Amino acid sequence: MTKKDRYLFIISHFEQSMPEAATELNYRNTFELLCAVMLSAQCTDKRVNLVTPALFEAFPTPSTLANTSKDVIYQYIKSVSYPNNKAEHLVQMAKQLVEKHEGNVPSDFDALVALPGVGRKTANVILSVAFKQAKMAVDTHVFRVSHRIGLVSPKSTTPYAVEQELIKYFPSHVVARAHHWLILHGRYVCKSQRPLCEECGIKNACKEFAARRK
Repeated sequence: MTKKDRYLFIISHFEQSMPEAATELNYRNTFELLCAVMLSAQCTDKRVNLVTPALFEAFPTPSTLANTSKDVIYQYIKSVSYPNNKAEHLVQMAKQLVEKHEGNVPSDFDALVALPGVGRKTANVILSVAFKQAKMAVDTHVFRVSHRIGLVSPKSTTPYAVEQELIKYFPSHVVARAHHWLILHGRYVCKSQRPLCEECGIKNACKEFAARRK
């Protein structure tokens, strides 16, 4: 199977099985999404969703978050990974939104990555989910699954290289959904330690599965 055929097969499968794929983080607006994505770094969405209701109720806007301290925020998020750093980043991010962006989350990549605690992956999630831009955020699931299936070259050894290759081959109108397709597939089917290959709907297009059968 050629790479082009593999992409066509996978797009066709997921458009039927997961046509409305979306983030599993709970949020009501772009500000809440940004906070949730920042908290989700090296942490499960399930855990983040447990702490954000109280956090968002207490600090519903950038200004309210900017006017508190990291020690206060820590008490709300202490069960997530790296709570000290994330508490500091959340407060500083909110301050920058207020001071430089009139309290609004910017829709520009460079402006997003300039925010404390916001890296390339987080910025791409915000641009993709909130602003419907054709951006591909590469987390551990996307990185693993795209290599296993054969969507990217073994030479693509960094998240950035994987991102660029996926953007090249996925049509722009499916990029945003493809990000979620790969994440959810990696989370529930193509697991890190014990992938559920026999239950996988795209195994016939999977490079690693084909190699195992030889």
